[in-house]
Amino acid sequence: MERVDLVGAAEIRVMLGNVSRQRVSVVTNSKSFPDPYQELTMGKVWRKTDVEKWIKEHRPDLATG
Repeated sequence: MERVDLVGAAEIRVMLGNVSRQRVSVVTNSKSFPDPYQELTMGKVWRKTDVEKWIKEHRPDLATG
């Protein structure tokens, strides 16, 4: 079975440089942000690779690779 690394809003918040929860909400709801991998009771989750790709394209100053 293929392993899929997932991230939620808290992890995305850190990936974006410890922005506010409100800012994470704005970013993750923008049209350019990847669609969630799944919507769970606890909230939305995204593939980590999708979020990293978005950061490289839209916030290259924060890209880690």
